[in-house]
Amino acid sequence: MIFVSVLFIGTLVNSQTRNQAYLAYIEQYYKLAEKQQRDHRIPASIILAQGLLESGAGLSDFSKNSNNHFGIKCSDWTGDKIYKDDDSKGECFRKYDHVVDSYEDHSSFLKTRNRYAFLFDLKLTDYEAWAFGLKKAGYATDPTYAYKLISIIEDYNLHRFDLGKNYEEIASKHQKVSTTNSEERNSFRLTAYKDVNVKHEVMKVNKVRFVTSISGDTYKKIANEFDLSEDRIRIYNEVDSFTKLKPGSRVFISPKRKKAPKECLTHTVQGGETMLSISQDYGIKIVELYKLNNMTFTEGAYYGRVLKLR
Repeated sequence: MIFVSVLFIGTLVNSQTRNQAYLAYIEQYYKLAEKQQRDHRIPASIILAQGLLESGAGLSDFSKNSNNHFGIKCSDWTGDKIYKDDDSKGECFRKYDHVVDSYEDHSSFLKTRNRYAFLFDLKLTDYEAWAFGLKKAGYATDPTYAYKLISIIEDYNLHRFDLGKNYEEIASKHQKVSTTNSEERNSFRLTAYKDVNVKHEVMKVNKVRFVTSISGDTYKKIANEFDLSEDRIRIYNEVDSFTKLKPGSRVFISPKRKKAPKECLTHTVQGGETMLSISQDYGIKIVELYKLNNMTFTEGAYYGRVLKLR
């Protein structure tokens, strides 16, 4: 596991910076996302994840210059415009006076276009279905768009905002519902925040089982919960014995696979990502990720590089 430690040392600063930027963005805009959910019936988790992804947590030059946090292009737009290279050179994007205008227009954009109509038949708590639905409807050309949204939602526990002001009401309705079945998407996802003694909800990516850590978790605690050794958990997650578990981390409780899902052929490295974080996002063993790309273990994931996932 030495190579994992080396990669961590080289990317620690970037990773921490990204995480703090994401947390700051969430703190700043979660109430606005909840308002959009109440007014327009779009999951707050999806809104925040799209805002984070499309705007680089509000730090990209494009989002700063345009207040456009959702990458919406001009189309039938009659307001201010800004131009930048995207799928083609010099494409036209919408420009807003304030970020709140971007949030409002994003909701209107989804609600007034027929291709997104089916999304509003989905449950507000089913962020996975919304993520895949957005990709299916053509919101983005990136083949991994849905997986990126889901990863952001789960890594930063954004689904807690989908309950909004109905927190106590939903809690009382779901406290008797088992959270051990990953297929029960209506189970109360925030129980762990009220009672640290409850078991983690088991989910899957690439058919690999994982849980999301909460405050106070350690690899040993999660290992004990699932009757595994701490060494086994660390092997599954490819971390050494010195790595401490941070809240909001994805923790695999079964072995990762050699390839990504068949829908995910490649991945373009984004700022702050590492080979390890990418392997965790797609449920691929990091060694296999290196092999697929004919890379040595001394190489890192540099921005803009296109990685093979299968």
